[in-house]
Amino acid sequence: MDFNSFLLATSIVALAEIGDKTQLLSLMLASRYKDHHWGIIFGILIATLLNHALAAWVGSAVSQWINPEVMRWILGVGFIALGLWLLIPDKLDGDENTPSTHSPWKIFTITTSLFFMAEMGDKTQVATVALGARYDDLLAVVAGTTLGMMLANAPAVWLGKKFTKALPIKWVHGVASFLFIVMGIATLVI
Repeated sequence: MDFNSFLLATSIVALAEIGDKTQLLSLMLASRYKDHHWGIIFGILIATLLNHALAAWVGSAVSQWINPEVMRWILGVGFIALGLWLLIPDKLDGDENTPSTHSPWKIFTITTSLFFMAEMGDKTQVATVALGARYDDLLAVVAGTTLGMMLANAPAVWLGKKFTKALPIKWVHGVASFLFIVMGIATLVI
């Protein structure tokens, strides 16, 4: 496994996920199902593995069909666009519609379903597509992006709103934004 790709994917996604709508979903689920943290965490893990494996594969497949020079420009501009997108805060709408249950299996299923759907088209999924297109080691990309998601979301589930209030989300998004923009520029220049 390419350790550099793994670490890059982990750090970028962990930073990008702070304050993201899927982290807000994690907080909402944790507050709704206070005694079922493990079901929520395992649901997030499974949803992320499935979603990011698909996203990395799509990125890799697309990179095989497109001329390398064109792909370099798409990735470079894409990384810069992701960096700028990170500066726009996320909101979670419709959390009042979450079904009420106390079954650990149902909570796991609800979490997996909601998290998978919320991640569709999300910044971290788009980043995973781009990372899958940029790096050959899809295992490193999927493992890294999944770990990044878990690093941001598991503490949110366990510590709830205290966790997100303690972090300067604008600063964290600024760092993640900077990293994406630097990756974009490096992709265009190198």
